[in-house]
Amino acid sequence: MKIIAGLGNPEKKYDGTRHNIGFSVIDRIADEYNISMDMKKHKGICGKGVIAGEKVVLVKPQTYMNLSGECIREVVDFYKVTPQDIIVIFDDISLEPGKIRIRPKGSAGGHNGIKSIIAHLNSEEFPRIKCGVGDKPKGYDLADYVLGHFKKEELSVIEEERTRAMKACVCILESGTEAAMNQFN
Repeated sequence: MKIIAGLGNPEKKYDGTRHNIGFSVIDRIADEYNISMDMKKHKGICGKGVIAGEKVVLVKPQTYMNLSGECIREVVDFYKVTPQDIIVIFDDISLEPGKIRIRPKGSAGGHNGIKSIIAHLNSEEFPRIKCGVGDKPKGYDLADYVLGHFKKEELSVIEEERTRAMKACVCILESGTEAAMNQFN
C-alpha cells in the first residue's frame, strides 16, 4: 500500500492558490482514477483506490500546511506503512511554474509543511514531487505570495504541471522513484 499526500490549506479561500497545488494534484489523480475523496479521518480528507495495480490512499491534510505532519503521522500509523511508502506532493518556489522535480528524500528546504512531516515521521526519507510555482517577486512577502492565486496566463501551464505530477506519481508506483526522476526531472 502507498500513501499519496498532497499538501495545502483546507479553507475554500485557498483553492487555486500556489500553496494548494498539492491538493490540486490529488484532485487530478482522484478524477483520473475514479477515487472518491469521501473519507474524513486522520485529520484529513482521504480516498482509497488502485493505481497501476497498487492499493493507494490519497490524502489531503486538513490541519493547514504548517501542521501537515499531524495528519501524515496518523495515516502512517493507521496503515502501518513506512515513510518510503509515502509520496508527498507540494509547491516549490525555486521551480518555475510548469516544472516538477522528484526527489527520493531530503530536507525541508524551508517548506513548513515538509518540515512538519519530517518532524512527525522523524525521517527525511520519503519520496516527494515538487511542483513549481515560481519565486516571489522582489518586495513581496513570501506568505502573501504562496497564498496568492496563479496569474491568468499561468493557468494552462499549471494544468499541464498537474498532469505531469500525476504521471510522475504513477511512474513512481510502477517503476520506482529513480525511474520517475530519470523520466520527469
